[in-house]
Amino acid sequence: MKNIVLAGGGTAGHVNPLLSVGMAIRDMDDSARVSVIGTSVGLEHDLVPQAGFELDTIEKLPFPRSLNTAALRFPMRWHREQVHVREILMRREAQVVVGFGGYASAPVYSVAHRMRIPIIVHEQNARAGMANKLGARWARFVATAYENSEFRPHSGMQVRRVGLPLRPAIANLCASLSADPNATKIKAARALGLDPERPIVVVTGGSLGAVSLNQAVAGCASELLDVAQVIHLTGRGKSQDVRRAVTASAGESSLNDLDPARAGEGDYHVAEYLERIDLAFACADLVICRAGAGSVSELAAIGLPAVYVPLPVGNGEQRFNAEPVVKAGGGVMVSDEEFTCDWVRSNVPSLLADKDRLIDMRRKAYSYGIRDAAATMAKVILDIV
Repeated sequence: MKNIVLAGGGTAGHVNPLLSVGMAIRDMDDSARVSVIGTSVGLEHDLVPQAGFELDTIEKLPFPRSLNTAALRFPMRWHREQVHVREILMRREAQVVVGFGGYASAPVYSVAHRMRIPIIVHEQNARAGMANKLGARWARFVATAYENSEFRPHSGMQVRRVGLPLRPAIANLCASLSADPNATKIKAARALGLDPERPIVVVTGGSLGAVSLNQAVAGCASELLDVAQVIHLTGRGKSQDVRRAVTASAGESSLNDLDPARAGEGDYHVAEYLERIDLAFACADLVICRAGAGSVSELAAIGLPAVYVPLPVGNGEQRFNAEPVVKAGGGVMVSDEEFTCDWVRSNVPSLLADKDRLIDMRRKAYSYGIRDAAATMAKVILDIV
């Protein structure tokens, strides 16, 4: 019996790869027992049980970044969680621990090291978070989504780029596009109420949206609609502002809904969120988006040309995610400050008109992307056990 404990959570960026690897392990060896350590407040609280895995929860415990009351309480809380983690690992008879970053990973790495349980780390960002930096100190294997990571192999530790374990919807899309790209695009476009014979631009700033992207793209809707159909996913609570900007630029009749049952005549399709984002990616000719690690890895795996606009926070960490794909020729990167309506007007229509360039970008993005990361991780894990 192989007993494997996966650790991580908080955001979809941590939970989705974790679940993909868990499913790949289950497919490869149905006798393996896979459980998850996460928190009760992250997405894993719902998604892990839904995927059929048992979840053990620990307290969300951020590393203190300044000297305050929380920092003074941290050592006691850290000790308490380590005791809890040790009890979980003993009860699960863990033979290997696999961490994906996030709040739940750090105490698991620390306890597993002291218990001499082999540690595997997966880092999806070009610049690692604090938890995975800690885990890499003791890891047997560090898997990265990018080349030239900051991790360096040492005695007993291997570092390899394996890519991002894709969530099932994206993995299935990659398989469908590989088998019959034209039929896949036509089916997806029709499912969303779009014309598969005309260019399609997808705009997304993630679940919370991105105001700068929304303003820049919606503000020049008229020029975009001259050359393409638009799927604009605005983010929660931001659709009305986008609709107003589109109406001001191209008229109210240009607006449409992504639900074919309520579709109108317009070619600017607005929604706050799309559960089946794989349908939008399946029929897209170009994507305009932030440069989160998950987005960059998924678009490269699919082979989608993209305009990446990194989130302008911290040290601009998102730009490191997009840089390798852009250098490979699979995308364009624009700073948030430069991404204006004027930039969109001056660049996007001409890019859509250059079919040869789009084909070349698609090929280069696909060449950089990795589609079998979940299976690779599962094999590494089972081999170490």
